[in-house]
Amino acid sequence: MKTIDIDLCSIQEARDLAKKGKEAADKVAHFSDEQIDAILQNIVKVVQANAYHLAEMAVEETGFGKVADKAYKNHAASHLLYEEIKHQKTSGIIEFDEKNKLFNVAEPMGLILGITPSTNPTSTIIFKAMIAIKARNAIVFAPHPAAKRCSIAATELVRKAAIEAGAPEHLVACVMNPSLESSNTLMHAKEVSMIIATGG
Repeated sequence: MKTIDIDLCSIQEARDLAKKGKEAADKVAHFSDEQIDAILQNIVKVVQANAYHLAEMAVEETGFGKVADKAYKNHAASHLLYEEIKHQKTSGIIEFDEKNKLFNVAEPMGLILGITPSTNPTSTIIFKAMIAIKARNAIVFAPHPAAKRCSIAATELVRKAAIEAGAPEHLVACVMNPSLESSNTLMHAKEVSMIIATGG
C-alpha cells in the first residue's frame, strides 16, 4: 500500500501554481483597459448571483458570522468595490506634476499571493482577486485550512468568470490542500512579487 505525503503534495502544488500564475501574470500585463473591465464586470455578475450561497458555505464550514452579513460582504467585495475602482487608471502614466515635471507610471507587480482568513474567507478572496486583476496582476490564494471548502468554491467562481470573459486560465488560483508548508512555499517562491495577507 502506498503512503501519500500530504505535506509534500501541497508543496508541489504550490510550486506548480506559482509557475502557472506567473505565466498568466505575464499575459494579463498587456491587457487593455477594456479587457480588464470586461473581466471584472463578469466576476461581479457571477458573484452577485452566488453571494448568498458562498455566505452559507462560509458560515457552515467555519462557524463564524451570519449568512446575511457575509452575503452583504460578498456584494461589497464585488459590486460596491467595482463601482469604486472602475474609473481608476492602473496602467501607463497615472499622474503628472506639471510644476515639478514629474509623473507616476503604473506597472503590474506580476503574481500576487493572497493569504486569506477563516473569518471572512469568501469576501476576502473576491476583494483581493478584483484589486489584483484591476492592476493587471495574477493572484494565487493560500486559504486558511478551516475555510478550505468555501475558499476553493469562491476562487473557482471568480476563476471561471474571469476565463469566460477572456482572462488567462491561471489568472486566479487557489491551493487545494492548504497547509503551512504550501503557504511557506508560496511566500518564498521566486515567481511571487507581492504578498497580501489578511488575518492572524
